[in-house]
Formats: sequence, C-alpha cells, structure tokens
Amino acid sequence: MPGALLVAGTTSDAGKSVLVAGICRWLARRGTSVAPFKAQNMSNNSVVTLDGGEIGRAQAMQAAACGIVPEVRFNPVLLKPGSDRCAQVVVLGHAAGTVSAASYRHRKAELLDVVVGALAALRAEYDVVICEGAGSPTEINLRGTDIANMGLARAAGLPVLVVGDIDRGGVLAHLFGTLALLSSEDQALVAGFVINKFRGDPDLLAPGLAQLRALTGRRNYGVLPYCDSLWLDAEDSLAHTADGVVGQPGPPHGTQWLRVAAVRLPRISNGTDVEALACEPGVAVRYVTEPSRLADADLVVLPGSKSTVADLSWLRRTGLADAVLAHAAAGRPVLGICGGYQMLGRRITDHVESGAGEVAGLGLLDLDVVFDPVKHLARPSGTALGEPVTGYEIHHGRVAHRGDPPLVSGPDDGSDGGHLLGTHWHGLFENDGFRRALLRRAAYLADRPGFRPAPDTNFAALRDVQLNLLGDLVSTHLDTDALLELIEHGPPPGLPFIAPGADER
Repeated sequence: MPGALLVAGTTSDAGKSVLVAGICRWLARRGTSVAPFKAQNMSNNSVVTLDGGEIGRAQAMQAAACGIVPEVRFNPVLLKPGSDRCAQVVVLGHAAGTVSAASYRHRKAELLDVVVGALAALRAEYDVVICEGAGSPTEINLRGTDIANMGLARAAGLPVLVVGDIDRGGVLAHLFGTLALLSSEDQALVAGFVINKFRGDPDLLAPGLAQLRALTGRRNYGVLPYCDSLWLDAEDSLAHTADGVVGQPGPPHGTQWLRVAAVRLPRISNGTDVEALACEPGVAVRYVTEPSRLADADLVVLPGSKSTVADLSWLRRTGLADAVLAHAAAGRPVLGICGGYQMLGRRITDHVESGAGEVAGLGLLDLDVVFDPVKHLARPSGTALGEPVTGYEIHHGRVAHRGDPPLVSGPDDGSDGGHLLGTHWHGLFENDGFRRALLRRAAYLADRPGFRPAPDTNFAALRDVQLNLLGDLVSTHLDTDALLELIEHGPPPGLPFIAPGADER
C-alpha cells in the first residue's frame, strides 16, 4: 500500500521527531491529507487527546504540523518510565499496567497487532502517514521483538529513511553501520539517508556523501542545516538547553529581567510546560539541579513528575527542598505543577505509584493528596487569575483536602495561596492572558518593578512559526521529488545488501 514512510534514526535525538514534523507540514501545505504515527514512544512528556487518551507530546506536535487534532492512534503504545527498570504502559491512550524491560518483551507480540492495526486504519483514512521510529533500528539485541522500527516497517511494508545528526560527529559511520547491521530483509526497505544539523561548507561534505552512496547503493535525500531557533516541543527538551537555559530569551519589555528556576526532577514529566514562559521577552527560564541556582531566582517552578514520592525524596537529599522552603519563607513565589503541586502539600498517601504509603510533603500548601489506581485524564477549561484558561490533566493523585482557595475556578482545581500556587493542569502557561497575569504577580512578589510582560506574545502563533520553519527546511533542503517518489512507490528495487548484516534468529 503506498502513501507511507518510516523515519528512523542512527541514535535517540538524531532528529526523527522534527524531520517527521517538517515532512508533515510540507505535505500539508501541498494540500495532502497527512497524519503522524509513532508505534511506540518512551517519554514522560505526554498530552491528553480530544478522544480522552494519552499520547506522546511529540505526536501532538506532529499532528499540529499536519493541521489535525491529536488522537490516540497516532501513538498507540506509550511507555512512561517510573524508574530505570520499570515503566507504565499506555495502550491506545489508557494505562495498561507496569512492565520491566524483561517482562515487556513478552507483551510485544500482542502490541504489534495493536500498532499495525492502528497504522492500517490511518492509512485507509489519510493520503499519507509519516511514521517515526524509536531510538535506533539497529538494536540487534531487541530486533526479534521490535514493534517500532524495522519490525513495524516489515509488518506494514514501509520504506525507510535513516537520519543522522552530524553535529555529534561520526555521522557517516553511524549511517553506514546502521545499515550494515540490519538483516538483508530489513536492508531492502532502507532507501537512503538524511543528514541533520549540518553547519559548514557543503563542498567539504559532498565527497563523503558520494562515497557513502558508492558503498551502500543508497542516496542521500538531503542535508538539513543546523538551526538553533528550533527549540519548542523538542522530544527531549532537557537535551536542548545551554547551561540549563530554556529557549532563547529576548530582551526585557521593561527595564528588568524576571528569573525563573524550574527544578529538573530526575523523573520529570511534561517539562515542556515552562517553554511558554521562556517565550516571553525578559523572562529567563533555567532548569536547575542544585540549591545554589535558586538563590537569585524570582519564581521557582516544581514541574510534573512520573514518580512524585521518589522525586520528593531527591529534593530533600540534594538540599533543594530546603532551598524551596527558604525561597517561600522570603515571600517569593513558588508554583507547582501536577506532581510538583502534590509535593507542596502537607501529605501524600501513595499505595499506587511508589507504594510508600503516607509521606510528608513540603507543607507549603494546606493540601492532602491520595493516589488512586485509575489515572485521571481530562481536558478542562475554566478561569484562573481572572483569565479564561484551558489545559489537560494526567495524574493518579486526587485532592482529598484543600484549605487554600482554588487557582482555577469552574472545574475548581489547584491552590492559590498568594505567593504559593499549584495546579494539576498542564499547558496552563500556554494561555496568554493567564501567563501575563502570573508573571505580573511574580514580578510584584519578587520586587521586580521594572519587569513588564509583553502585551502581544502569542504562544500558539510562535509554535506555528516553528512548524512552518520545519516545513521550509524540508522543502528547501531535501530532494522533495525523490521523497514523494519514495512515499508513493516505496524503496527502489534491487538495493544491494551490505555485509555483515544480522541474523534475526
């Protein structure tokens, strides 16, 4: 069946997510009906779809590139790591147990049927489906149970492009080695390569690409230049920070900066929440992992966590908990989101996620939270700080007692204790009016009279600018005629086998 493509990568963070988004935006601007797909994603950055399920945030971003609303079929299997050895499995949007690396292998056969079925349904509804692989397709120790890379490509007859990040070095070896360690059957689907994040003289790269083609019999479909203005909605946002700084903060609209410290929890979830703050002129957002970084912060944000109790223990071990308490005692603002909100309360009772039972929180909010076995997923709307807001909720923790006024009215969520605030809602900062109201309050409490929020920052428009930039990079720097040929007709016949290959047995 024509009309599909799998983008694999030599490594994690090679550029698969952004290349898929760029291809989707390029096709959508051509008038093509296109959808994204990632069979299996491992990420704690997720969103709630209109059909009431949970998928990886990257697939929601790719859906926006297509001009369509996210749905659970775009990411039928989501793994949410709770520790180094276990993860929650989300199947077609809903939690379906916890697995270890070993036990998950035994579930993959049934999950392959799920992902192939979801992809087949999408291909029947859309002109084109652009699929994203996971990690590397050449994890030969896992090939026998693979459902996200060559296992999916073989099951669904997908042509494959392999993208490599030249900024890391060794990209030609990565591309060649990725191909050469695949079996002959897998290699027959790999049509060629894309180079990502190139900077320098293209003439110096050209001989290497020519030799790669001679060695592999595969063409290079294009070279994408390094573009440091792309940072919103990165699959691993924490990997794209310089000295912890989020984004590219512009100069203040007023006379003073506002400094935001977002604690980088070990099991942080939806860390992308703070990206909307980083879009504001004069707001310097920094991820922090040790107490001294909070000393000069104006606003401290405790983000979401996939393991709230474990990350709260980490806060205490590192001294960050004491630093947060000192910040709050000085009357400076602290805001917690989801797991971070729960940490700010008096107690957490958790027999579900950690099994720790009753645990003392930081005691900054009059709040008691009890973890329920069933995860709460919602896309609510209401009013916060006098502004209309929307967001989404993904949490096991339920508020059993709250003594502070709610932060959000309507659905009645969160706590507003003046300089101490919290909410279970993700995406709250993406509401422009609320974000400006919050920053005004934070500046007042932090004694930053010279800070003024810009009156016209539009987060949704800024995100769309980035998606259009991705589409422009694809249309300008890839051989789009060859790309269309690949999507419509599959890999060219007779592609040579490159030794040594791999034994799939």
